[in-house]
Amino acid sequence: MRAREFISEQRVGDISKRQQSGTVGLNKFRDGQFADRVYELNRVMMAAACNDGDDFVEPIDAESWAGRHNIAAPYTEVEQRMLEKAYQAVGSKHWDLNHGDLDSEEHPAVNTKSPVQGFKGYPR
Repeated sequence: MRAREFISEQRVGDISKRQQSGTVGLNKFRDGQFADRVYELNRVMMAAACNDGDDFVEPIDAESWAGRHNIAAPYTEVEQRMLEKAYQAVGSKHWDLNHGDLDSEEHPAVNTKSPVQGFKGYPR
């Protein structure tokens, strides 16, 4: 087979009889909103890993807050402004989930001091 016979993008969504005869177990799927193929693939593979083919063992978690969106996490105000200009240039709709707050702080319930005493070395 020549490369052009198995790598063909002329007929989008179509597979020839010759290509089909050389495959086993070929499935094609996508999400209902046609939004994100990578995330849908991840969720389908998680669901496949949760079952044995006969019984579905566990339901998978609901879609996360980042499910159908890409995530960017700038560290500085300059990076935030760079991203905003990039979104504007590309025409990408975006949301600032932290409302401009770039200060990362631990929750008050998190221990800030270690309960373990540090090793001070062997006595001399």
